[in-house]
Amino acid sequence: MARFILIGVVAGLGVSLSWYAWFLRYNRRRAGQVLQWVEDACLGKGRVVDLSWHASSSRLKATLNLSSRWFEDAHLTIRLLPRPLPVQWVLSRWRQQQETLTFEADMGFPPGFHLDVIRHRWSGQTGAKTTKGTRTWTVSRPGPVILTTKEDWPAELSPLVNALASWRDKDLVGVRFKSTSPHFTATVALENLSDQKTTSALLGLFRELAASSSAKQH
Repeated sequence: MARFILIGVVAGLGVSLSWYAWFLRYNRRRAGQVLQWVEDACLGKGRVVDLSWHASSSRLKATLNLSSRWFEDAHLTIRLLPRPLPVQWVLSRWRQQQETLTFEADMGFPPGFHLDVIRHRWSGQTGAKTTKGTRTWTVSRPGPVILTTKEDWPAELSPLVNALASWRDKDLVGVRFKSTSPHFTATVALENLSDQKTTSALLGLFRELAASSSAKQH
């Protein structure tokens, strides 16, 4: 009996190590592909350096040396599902956690305001049928909802909000502007980046937002 238990333990350990090694390599390969898309999208004007892995290869931080008039001291953070650790991976799937890319940088023209843009969705469904019939729903699609602490709407925010509102085909998880470092932070779902073209479009949006936020200063 002891022999069979020992064989079972060794086999389980072997499976666990194989799982860990396989998904460790998968996460590193996936993150490397995203970083390659970023470099290619920069068209020779940007290079990824100083890679640093954290939390069992589920989070990668890197510096982006970017030749740009809009951004300085840029950094990237890629957050992946913790696939090498089965329990944490199952929990992350259950919590519907997203894999994301976060871009943060200082700006040559720092914004003179603080703005947080958070993407949030509500959804609902009809309940069970009753003897009185089926419940009906009226569905509407509202525009952006803006909460502000300012009595007067700053003129420089209008082009910025318009640029954000026009970006409907990608899931920007969040965008932040502030006058202290880092001046600009944006997070996007990795599922919306599939190649150099989509990554280039995303970086183009970041430049547009930076230009819009500092339009009044130059």
